Amino acid sequence: MIRITLAVITVLMMSAVPVLAQQDRPWRMHDWMGWGSGWGGMFLGPLFMIAWLALLVAVIVLVVRWLGVGTSGTTPPPRTPLDILDERYARGEIDREEYLRRRDDIAGRS
Repeated sequence: MIRITLAVITVLMMSAVPVLAQQDRPWRMHDWMGWGSGWGGMFLGPLFMIAWLALLVAVIVLVVRWLGVGTSGTTPPPRTPLDILDERYARGEIDREEYLRRRDDIAGRS
């Protein structure tokens, strides 16, 4: 679905270029927006350029995250049987005698 959306956006953006080129005079942004001539373009132009670049970067980052390309997938180290036994004893699931017996049994396997 995302590929179709990106393709439609690309086609729409590319279709605007020939329409603008067919005008009888050079196309200027301030004429189209009704701003007229003046100092506004000097101040707003760089701001709009930065805003468009920030929007473009944000969209690229979101698409890459959505596709899952940048996931490093750090997994925690595997738990040893002794770690599991320690957790069970700390939670009170087993008593001291059973803990010591199982710990000695695990140590005998190593």
